[in-house]
Amino acid sequence: MDKMTNAAENREILLEVRNMKKYFPIHKGLFGTKKTNVQAVDDISFYIYKGETLGLVGESGCGKSTAGRTIIRLYDPTAGEIIFDGADISSMTENELKPFRKRMQMIFQDPYASLNSRMTVGDIIGEPIDIHDLATGEERQKMIYDLLERVGLSKDHASRYPHEFSGGQRQRIGIARSLAVKPDFIICDEPISALDVSIQAQVVNMLEDLQEEFGLTYLFIAHDLSMVKHISDRIGVMYLGKLVELASSKELYEKPMHPYTQALLSAIPIPDPEVTHAKQRIVLEGDVPSPINPPSGCRFRTRCQYAFERCKIEEPVFQDMGGGHMVACHLMDGDKA
Repeated sequence: MDKMTNAAENREILLEVRNMKKYFPIHKGLFGTKKTNVQAVDDISFYIYKGETLGLVGESGCGKSTAGRTIIRLYDPTAGEIIFDGADISSMTENELKPFRKRMQMIFQDPYASLNSRMTVGDIIGEPIDIHDLATGEERQKMIYDLLERVGLSKDHASRYPHEFSGGQRQRIGIARSLAVKPDFIICDEPISALDVSIQAQVVNMLEDLQEEFGLTYLFIAHDLSMVKHISDRIGVMYLGKLVELASSKELYEKPMHPYTQALLSAIPIPDPEVTHAKQRIVLEGDVPSPINPPSGCRFRTRCQYAFERCKIEEPVFQDMGGGHMVACHLMDGDKA
């Protein structure tokens, strides 16, 4: 982690994750005495600068959403540190976390499930305002109306219920709710994956406008690599609970180093038949292993065409290959010993 910290230079780091793990226990046997763990997130480290967007991508089940929920302390970490603006929040109690809850918010993947169907839109957006005692009466009402307008809705929508809106409008309501407490950092957990393609670009453009207006910092979790490239300054790639590569958006797309990243990028559709025909598609063989019993050594080795003996025995180190381009792969060491 020292190399990553040194790479920060003069830019200020808002969030730093150090060796974070999140395991979910599973009890087996008649009396639940035998216990094993789902290793959803296993020893990942990265940082996010103030005002930037870090994209986090990977296949379904790779642990990216669990990582986001652990960072914001919806889940308690099994191990590691979560440093937010200089304070370690990984082991804080709920009372200690309250001022940080205001500064860290989340936009969820399912805009309908994340909104209380029995509450009006005004009450949904006003709830965090009430919890943190930010405003009352007319001032509270004005804040709610302003937030609705900022996300492309109107004050007339405040008295309606979530079921009266489209998916894109419901996600806008979720975004307005996350902005209600004037946060510094927002985790966007696949905020566009449940939306129509025609709406996705609108929501992403709105998030970029809000980031510029309020100086927000984003962790943008997604599986659509083309959209992540558009919005992210840097991108991290996860596989089976591990961070396997992290680099600037431009660097990652032009010079991917990890075989898994190369396979993901080869699958991005290109709206040009000639380019698509000439492009080499990397097809990964086999299924993703179970996070309950992951492979020894490199977790990607069972699907990697370049795997060799060392990959079975030794776990690759997440190391800086220059310019902050981090990779965990034995191929980068220059030998196959």
